[in-house]
Amino acid sequence: MAKLFDSITEELQEFIKAQHLFFVGSAPLSSTGHVNLSPKGLGGFRILSPHRVGYLDVTGSGNETSAHLQENGRITFMFCAFQEPPIILRLYGKGYTVIPSSPEWETLYPLFPNIPGGRQIIVADIERVQTSCGLGVPLYEYKGQRESLVKWAQKKGEVGLKEYRQQKNMVSIDGLATPLSKSFLLP
Repeated sequence: MAKLFDSITEELQEFIKAQHLFFVGSAPLSSTGHVNLSPKGLGGFRILSPHRVGYLDVTGSGNETSAHLQENGRITFMFCAFQEPPIILRLYGKGYTVIPSSPEWETLYPLFPNIPGGRQIIVADIERVQTSCGLGVPLYEYKGQRESLVKWAQKKGEVGLKEYRQQKNMVSIDGLATPLSKSFLLP
């Protein structure tokens, strides 16, 4: 049932653009480390080329993906059709984090929506594109994006977000440093 593709085809790109939700998976190298799986929304995913993708990552309670990418680069994205026709799409790749102090930020950031709380951009070079049937995924109706995270970030403001990131986003739950920890060391 699974099909492999050499790249993210135009048809698959259209499928991705129509999705309101995607999942990101990453893991540390340690066999005792925690595998991370995060649902993402807010319209921040972009196809940068048939072999490269990225998303604007907003401030949250942790920063696992960024820490894992810094350690080993492994990342998987998954998209599910919650309406007909059924399909699951997985993008496997090697990724890295672009923080606001990175030279690449100025080029990439304008490609993404201006979402309050945006802290970094996750970029991945895709090595494997695979679909599967999706027949076991239930049907759901989309009602809209939650506004809670955006309102929380607006209420915190830039100073409050910076303080929050210093407290919550410098290391993973397994103690791995994130790229944000380096940015706080800069003058």
